[in-house]
Amino acid sequence: MHRITVVGGGFAGLTAAITAAEAGAKVTVHEAHHTLGGRARTAGHTYRTNEGPHALYNGGPHWTWLRQRGLIGPLAPLPPLEAARLRLRHRGTLRRTPPLALLRLSRRSAAGAPADTDFLTWATRIAGEDGARAAAHYAAVAVFHHDPGSLSAAFVQERLRRATRLPPEAHYPRGGWGGLIDRMAARAWNLGVRVETLSRVDTLPTGTPVVIATSLDSARRLLGDPALTWPSGRTVLVDLAVRTRRTDAFAVSDLDTPGWLERFTAQDRTLAPAGQQLIQGQIPIAPGQSKADGTARADELLDLAFEGWRSRVTWRRDAVANGRTGAVDPPGTTWRDRPAIDRGDGRYLAGDQVAAPGVLSEVSFNSALTAVSLALGRNTLDLKHA
Repeated sequence: MHRITVVGGGFAGLTAAITAAEAGAKVTVHEAHHTLGGRARTAGHTYRTNEGPHALYNGGPHWTWLRQRGLIGPLAPLPPLEAARLRLRHRGTLRRTPPLALLRLSRRSAAGAPADTDFLTWATRIAGEDGARAAAHYAAVAVFHHDPGSLSAAFVQERLRRATRLPPEAHYPRGGWGGLIDRMAARAWNLGVRVETLSRVDTLPTGTPVVIATSLDSARRLLGDPALTWPSGRTVLVDLAVRTRRTDAFAVSDLDTPGWLERFTAQDRTLAPAGQQLIQGQIPIAPGQSKADGTARADELLDLAFEGWRSRVTWRRDAVANGRTGAVDPPGTTWRDRPAIDRGDGRYLAGDQVAAPGVLSEVSFNSALTAVSLALGRNTLDLKHA
């Protein structure tokens, strides 16, 4: 019988553990934190927050995998009237409709965007510079980078296309991602997976395959490989609770500079007490910018879309996510150029900055399945339903 060790109990680690256990392996998961979930953890009781805006895209393979196992659970649908309250800042003012140039770009197939050209250069030839910048900044909701226009056109266009698709691909587990993690953990335990929390791994075990489902920084230390790096974003994460006002926007996308705010209680009222709204946002910042720079831009968006919010605040938290928002692909690269999953000697990487396709959490999911497939042998794992 195969034995597999999984280091990290987040979304990627639990996906790997469940997949390996379903294939008949004996699995042990080591999680350094006292609870499972990693960045998919939902924190708090009064205000239930994820680490930044989280959504499940139903166009990806993980949606089918989770649904087949009954793991998605109840979803929090967005009422149609709330969806109509999406606002966009363009040329300094708030508007209800996107620029026509942005719409033109969003309808183009991602397959036609080149990987060896930056998005701004490619998109400017199609829709003009103003439309190209607006589209790049809108795509920041799925990129978390301060300058999406400088990234590979193929990389950004795929995310722009997915983020603007109608009906929307994004869905929200009721109660936050913590409920999804709890269901995945229960599935793992029922399959016989041994889960050890508060179990920090400093030295990788030998004699058994190991799936390293941690941040790339942690994986670099565990593997002792200083070359194990890849670009990511640097983003100010904003969590804000305000007393309810009926005229509040549902979400605000900044087309003048990357940034996104979303009122998550518009679809899930369980995230905050009655009479209060929970707003979450991400404001990408450049390497030389500070958290204060990001929060100041967030406040500008709040001033535009949430009238009188300063006098309605009941709780606020700001943080910086540095290199924790997934991989970004510079021009001339694709996901295949990211750190390889197979590190040799029975070591395999899983996570959102490694060589696997997909958008957002789909990268973690795809890399976890690939890691387990390699660990068990390519012919031993049936992935046809994944």
